[in-house]
Amino acid sequence: MIHTIAEKAKYPFEWLDITDPNEEELKELTEAHSLHASSIKDWGQPDHLPKYEKVADYVFIIFRMHAETVGSEADTVPELTDKVAIFMFPEKVITLHRKPWAAPEYIAENQLEQHACEDTLQLVNEIIKSCLATYEAPSVKLTSDIEYYEENMFLKNRKPSLLKGLYYLRRRVEVTRRVIMLSHEIVDKMDAADHSNAYTRDTRDLFVKMQNIYDTLFENMNQLVMIYFSISSQRTNEIVRVLTLFSVFFMPLTFIVGIYGMNFDYMPELRLKYGYPGVMIVMALITVAIYGWFKKKGWL
Repeated sequence: MIHTIAEKAKYPFEWLDITDPNEEELKELTEAHSLHASSIKDWGQPDHLPKYEKVADYVFIIFRMHAETVGSEADTVPELTDKVAIFMFPEKVITLHRKPWAAPEYIAENQLEQHACEDTLQLVNEIIKSCLATYEAPSVKLTSDIEYYEENMFLKNRKPSLLKGLYYLRRRVEVTRRVIMLSHEIVDKMDAADHSNAYTRDTRDLFVKMQNIYDTLFENMNQLVMIYFSISSQRTNEIVRVLTLFSVFFMPLTFIVGIYGMNFDYMPELRLKYGYPGVMIVMALITVAIYGWFKKKGWL
């Protein structure tokens, strides 16, 4: 569906926003605006990463914004982000995207109506800025998720699904961080020295902010995974320690029982009147001695 956001008669440029075009619409669009086939091919790839490319008389940009809804096990670029293609001409901007996108209406109301965009460069800068802003709310959710796993690891019993959840959480942070990092060239081009202004610097500031947030989240996730395995190892060691203590208690007792359990015909002790209680007393004394020794060593 083609939607004209800005008309040339009213603004210094024209802005066409196209949602989920079919093959026929793409063909008409390509012919009408002389779009290169490689640009259309790049836009058609669902997992294409951010790029900035000068093609003929326009600049072709692919930018990825964070998806509005993300599944609990989403861990790939197409699942976590939505792609928008931007064709920037000197007096025209064309945006292509698959899913509904509220940013064009917002930019039209808050920037175009107030004449804050004097040319297509400023318009594209606002589009990129709105895309970057979509990463802020998910970062708050990711921070909350990390705190949840920290609480479960330190204060509650370990759940079987904890490691699986940690994996998907780390993947979400890692993939999102990588997408933001790959957007660096686009932000650099938009804030180039020959046309840098307060608006492009504001976009760069937002990019740096998002980059720092997701770098911190990635470091926290790595530490969290390491802590998880450390705690798991500690708990395993504790279980082994308890089992070892039990085995040490029973080793001498098993040795004594094993000796007197042998079926030899001549074993004088077996016929002693107080042989049984005597052996039981010896076993009890050995157990008490081992317990006292463990206490002295601080192992109990």
